[in-house]
Amino acid sequence: MAATSPPPTLTAERILEATEEVLRRHGPAKATVVDVARALGVSHGTVYRHFRTKAALREAVTKRWLDRTSAALSGIVAEDRAPEDRLRAWLAALFEAKRRKAGDDPELFATYMVLVDENGPAVTSHIADLTGQLTRIIADGAGSGTFTVPDPAAAARAVFQATGRFHDPGYAREWERPEADGDFASLVELLLRGLR
Repeated sequence: MAATSPPPTLTAERILEATEEVLRRHGPAKATVVDVARALGVSHGTVYRHFRTKAALREAVTKRWLDRTSAALSGIVAEDRAPEDRLRAWLAALFEAKRRKAGDDPELFATYMVLVDENGPAVTSHIADLTGQLTRIIADGAGSGTFTVPDPAAAARAVFQATGRFHDPGYAREWERPEADGDFASLVELLLRGLR
């Protein structure tokens, strides 16, 4: 008789991966902790040892989803190139990341729209992280004389709000319109002229 290997260690990351899959299949209204546990082959009590409540699990999966975007963008902030180029690349990457999430997996995107509405603190933290990244780029531009803004943090908030149509999930249906890319490029150039 062949020996069986022990099951892989159950980690919070494995639970979050399984939760995403359950949410994709069942949607947020019908997905339960029991469904997640079943997908992992464990009891729901085991899941609760990692996440004390269903709400905590849903918040963690939302944060994980949002953090993927933040992590991808942070690399652009750290690049060694002109602040104007980094700002243009950062805004384009944010737009593309949000558009890809909406277009590649519409079921999961719709689920996350519900979860984001439930998880205000995760969204607030995500927005703070994104505007913090923008602030670093704009502060670099102000320091080099590329941008003439007295308050980089205020300018970053303004840029983030002005570009909302291209990253706020509420506008997702507009992202596939034929003129979306042109509108985005025009807005970015307008903002850069204003920052200069």
